[in-house]
Amino acid sequence: MDKMIENRDAVNKWMERFGVRFGVYKNGVFKEQLFPFDAIPRVIPKEDWDYLERGLIQRVDALNLFLYDIYHEKEIIKDGIIPAEFIYSSKGYLPECEGVSPIHDIYSHISGIDLVQAKDNRWFVLEDNLRIPSGASYPMIARTITRKVSPLTFQENAVADNRDYSSLLKEMMDYMNDGRGISVILTPGRYNSAFFEHSYLAEKTGATLAFPGDLVVENDIVYYMGLYKERQQVGCIYRRISDEYLDPLTFNSDSLIGIPHLMQAYRKGNVAVVNALGNGVADDKGIYYFVPKMITYYLNEKPILQNAPTYLPYYKEDYQYILDNIAKLVIKDVSEAGGYGVVFGRDLSPEKLAELKQLIIDEPRRWIAQEVIDFKDLEIQEGDERVERKADLRAFVISGEQTRVWKSGLTRFSRNPNSFVVNSSQGGGFKDTWVMEE
Repeated sequence: MDKMIENRDAVNKWMERFGVRFGVYKNGVFKEQLFPFDAIPRVIPKEDWDYLERGLIQRVDALNLFLYDIYHEKEIIKDGIIPAEFIYSSKGYLPECEGVSPIHDIYSHISGIDLVQAKDNRWFVLEDNLRIPSGASYPMIARTITRKVSPLTFQENAVADNRDYSSLLKEMMDYMNDGRGISVILTPGRYNSAFFEHSYLAEKTGATLAFPGDLVVENDIVYYMGLYKERQQVGCIYRRISDEYLDPLTFNSDSLIGIPHLMQAYRKGNVAVVNALGNGVADDKGIYYFVPKMITYYLNEKPILQNAPTYLPYYKEDYQYILDNIAKLVIKDVSEAGGYGVVFGRDLSPEKLAELKQLIIDEPRRWIAQEVIDFKDLEIQEGDERVERKADLRAFVISGEQTRVWKSGLTRFSRNPNSFVVNSSQGGGFKDTWVMEE
């Protein structure tokens, strides 16, 4: 017990020293905070991981096929699998991407799939995050520090080595680059919530960390302007800037962090953008409902991983079920992320439930409802005691020449004993994820 506490404290002190922080905006104020590490690992047996790996590859392959289809032939709409209005009303759908084919036809190069394990050991997918999901750097650096403060930990346990994430990322970016130029990681700057991750991954992959103003487009070619303004052609951009701010001449004209004319270079296939523009349509919580159907439609396979039981008020039967059972469901705003816009009906007063019902009646496309999954609690060290808290798992899937799953992940836990919300932006912590080799 004392050794566990000692390791936890040592890792957190080293992370603070290295500037491992997570930034959040609250009430218009930017605040950087530590992302607390817990030394008790989440352990996933090899058999469980093999199952998850198959299901994650299947799911991400189907999502990539869906994204290509939606911006090209739209067969899934024509065949009545997904209603057209669900696509075109999505905030993530970009008409500017119609007919544009990203290099190698890959849209989601880095997918962060959020899963929970129920108390009967079944795994469920809660969300698909396809707009450059963050978080991989935290378990990477925590494992590195743990090796320093407790060298025997990984000598005495058959745990998969997680130090290959940077090589998986580099191989994917090199594949997307096709030798056209350098790869860059485009960050909005230090006031972005994931700035630590941008700089850390740039260092680990050998990519150039680029800031707004460092990239210019001339004759439909993207160039990086270095310290002495020497020009280097850019072949791949890993970006953390939202679609609407990426090119002020195509999207939001007020953007000061985008690259004018980037869309022209992208349309002509002169630069790869990781993840591709327009991915937000598959990030939509309403579209999530249809992912099992996508797997059957595009791959002709039975889905390996299951969604949480989900209801769409778009459908009459689901609409009535939601209104009749709202007090026991989780209601989610499809346009929100980071744990925001999630409401547990059981926590609301009768008056607030009535207000929420009216919102669903007024804007049914804006909401989904899910059954509450009583997912597993994991032990964490709180002070000198071990307590149990809700935890999820963000698995990272890399799609390049092939689709591969990183043998690690970000296990996040709630620090509130009464909360199911584990997001770092909501004050959660994280722990290492041990994928066992035998």
